[in-house]
Amino acid sequence: MLIPIEQLVFLCIGFFIIATLYSSVGFGGGSSYLALLTLVLTSFFAIRSIALVCNLVVVSGSTFLYFKNGHAKLKDFLPFVLASIPLAYLGATFRLKESVFFIILGCSLILSALFLAVQTFEIDKSKKEVKDYPNYISYVLGAGIGFLSGLVGIGGGIFLAPVLNHLRWNKAIKIAALASFFILVNSVSGLFGLITSDSLSLPWRETICLVVAVLLGGQLGIRISLKKLSANGIKRVTALLVFVVGIRVLLVNGLGLF
Repeated sequence: MLIPIEQLVFLCIGFFIIATLYSSVGFGGGSSYLALLTLVLTSFFAIRSIALVCNLVVVSGSTFLYFKNGHAKLKDFLPFVLASIPLAYLGATFRLKESVFFIILGCSLILSALFLAVQTFEIDKSKKEVKDYPNYISYVLGAGIGFLSGLVGIGGGIFLAPVLNHLRWNKAIKIAALASFFILVNSVSGLFGLITSDSLSLPWRETICLVVAVLLGGQLGIRISLKKLSANGIKRVTALLVFVVGIRVLLVNGLGLF
């Protein structure tokens, strides 16, 4: 599967920007990778596979640096990931009809855009105190978001982080660290699900180029995050892009209205 070189260059630039942006807030960029890939690829097996691999590359570096800098503790994250791993694997094994996949993907992209946009608005400082929740909440959230992440090839952090910020589960930097780790384990689990269901499709030229792009962008973004620089304006533009593409995927690829 070879796409024209000009489209590949466009993808590499887009993936670099996305990786930089998303890694700065603890995400892998899966939703936006999917959005761009749907513009140039027709195989939804390849779309899912490439997005998961790129997610994995970005959050591996982010997770390492979060742990290294003391922002992450494994015991705090275990309830989320123990529930998400098997459900992400299960979601990835589903061999969906192409129209069903694009309907789910379109809706997921729209939700991702809304969640990302919401995160750019400042929360009232009086509401930033941390709250305690029973452990089963963590398992329920991990399981539900893990299944969706495996189904469409999104790591799930873009859904998890806004929910935890709204619930005031912990400090923003710790939620970002959890989102990164959550995406990492779900991407690995989802990748194994694609392999065992014989759904993995990785065109090597495109995959290698895009992996290099997100590796560079991810390393830049996580360092921006740890230095506490803001990118709210860029995030809002990205949210708008993902929303528009999500609508297009839903109406054109999923429902076939145009």
